[in-house]
Amino acid sequence: MNLSFGEKTKIILKRKGLTITELASMLGTSRQNLTNKFSRDNFQEKEMIEIAKSLGCTYTGTIIIDETGEEL
Repeated sequence: MNLSFGEKTKIILKRKGLTITELASMLGTSRQNLTNKFSRDNFQEKEMIEIAKSLGCTYTGTIIIDETGEEL
């Protein structure tokens, strides 16, 4: 089962003992704005990189061509 970015982020928050409010503060946004993004799971790649960095993680977005296994 593949987890969405929002689900993965919530797992990391729980493991680190952080709340969405604290993450929103680290990102310079409101809790409401971030909660809305989580509910829609609507994150741009730039935001995913910033969230990962704020949580002490590395975000890698990889596209792999199924026929060849080539990573882009």
